[in-house]
Amino acid sequence: MSAWLVLFVAGLFEAMWAIGLAYTDGFTEPVPSVLTLAAMAVSVYLLAQAVQELPVGTAYAVWTGIGAVSTAILGIYLFDESTSALRVGCILLVVVGIAGLQVTASGHA
Repeated sequence: MSAWLVLFVAGLFEAMWAIGLAYTDGFTEPVPSVLTLAAMAVSVYLLAQAVQELPVGTAYAVWTGIGAVSTAILGIYLFDESTSALRVGCILLVVVGIAGLQVTASGHA
């Protein structure tokens, strides 16, 4: 499997645990807490696999970017967070940054 695909999945798991935090109630709710901790473990494991082939700084930035964008989108959908033009524009800037890092990392792995 491609390191970029592994990194993408790792970023999605990062979003899962970030959203999961909202459901753990300070880690007092057992099922959401276990699922959140499992998502954390999977996310970090997959990140570790991706950095075997990708530059660590790029992989980490892309991982956090995918997690941040996914979490922001899920926050809009699940928690009725703001969809102001400025907020959406900032989310799009993160997407552009992720794409730019992927393009500039090509061939440097």
